[in-house]
Amino acid sequence: MMIYGHVDRKAACIYSPLKTCTSSEGAAMIEGVLRHCTAMEVDRQYGDSHGQSAVAFAFCHLLGFQLLPRLQAIHKQRLYRPEAGHPEAYPTLQPILRRPINWHLVAPEYDNMIKYSTALRLGTADTDAILRRFTRHNVQHPPSTALLERGKARRTIFLCRYLRLRELRREIHEGLNVVETWHSANDCILFGKGGEIATNRREDQELSMLTLHLLQNALVYINTRMLQRVLSETAWVTRLTMEDLRALTPLIYAHVSPYGHFLLDMLTRLAIDLSLATGLGSATASSTPERQPPTHIRRRRAKAQQLALF
Repeated sequence: MMIYGHVDRKAACIYSPLKTCTSSEGAAMIEGVLRHCTAMEVDRQYGDSHGQSAVAFAFCHLLGFQLLPRLQAIHKQRLYRPEAGHPEAYPTLQPILRRPINWHLVAPEYDNMIKYSTALRLGTADTDAILRRFTRHNVQHPPSTALLERGKARRTIFLCRYLRLRELRREIHEGLNVVETWHSANDCILFGKGGEIATNRREDQELSMLTLHLLQNALVYINTRMLQRVLSETAWVTRLTMEDLRALTPLIYAHVSPYGHFLLDMLTRLAIDLSLATGLGSATASSTPERQPPTHIRRRRAKAQQLALF
């Protein structure tokens, strides 16, 4: 099983679907943006390298939000030319430039691309099934080739912005660092630092994830109120800078004790001597066999009880 969590830019988890290990992470990412069931309007989505693809870039653009992945092998990425007929353009980028985008494949399939995007938004089709259909191996399918060309164009635009804007790179790294903090908090509060779901039933797994989701949101809420109380003091208002405030997060858990508190007083003895003495006395008394009356007396008592019943 795979749990793909969607976290906002601070700390709160807004969506955490339960997926199989063979599910597409790009599909889980798109589904979370469309099905998070909150009042938040998501206009960008951060992710790792394995959550991005040309088809994912195309669908994210059609659905109205940006896909901003952190590319691990940035030196292996290639840029596509915007148009044909100018092979000598951009001389300093020649080693990483590839063929031009074939816009003639994109324009005729515009209606089909809108149809599939609408199916994703309305939920009439499974997100993972649709993205699995549009792969680079399905070259005979015209909508697939159109989405691939559109996605390559969008990824080229993103790469140019990613390499040029330092602020964008910092924004992406900051957003993904929140996700890493969220995972470490889950490992701490899930079953007392166990971090494992010891069941194979999907219903129990979903219940565990929803419970963890609720517990973490409660933790974030309490931490937010505590930080607000501290920041309302005059001494901290004048002491913290803008960089300090930017680094604050309510997703802290060092003060959480998942096993409770145990108070140990070395100056007080436990009152167990009297209890042990009483317990031994009662055990000795109960171990003494009770003396039975003679046989004729027991028969007489049994006959009297039978007569009383009638």
